[in-house]
Amino acid sequence: MAKLAITTLLVLVVIYVVPFLVYGLGSAVTDLKPPEGASPARFLISVLVSKVGVATAFVLIFYLARSSLSGQWFLYAVIWWLMFVVGEVGQAIGPNYSWKEAIAGIISETVYVPLSGYLCNWLIGLK
Repeated sequence: MAKLAITTLLVLVVIYVVPFLVYGLGSAVTDLKPPEGASPARFLISVLVSKVGVATAFVLIFYLARSSLSGQWFLYAVIWWLMFVVGEVGQAIGPNYSWKEAIAGIISETVYVPLSGYLCNWLIGLK
């Protein structure tokens, strides 16, 4: 159970930190702006709550299906990545979200999803 908690915490750190690095770089290189309307603290907390849910689902699904997914972490990551990319495109089509934000999101997901899959396989996969 400790490995499951540690894996979830590490995946949470990865999926929380990587997007801020990518969006920060995007802000420095392009005119990508932070979201308007909410205070920075409120925004960071809302992102954290969202990422807690994603990290928990990502790790628990891998854990419950580890007999099938162990060693298949990259395929598992690709499936999650595809879901996130479709979500980014959907958001970019809708209001209040730009294609620059969607591209930054896709770059973030391209980094953190495989890294998270690798962490799951390494820490809780079948040996």
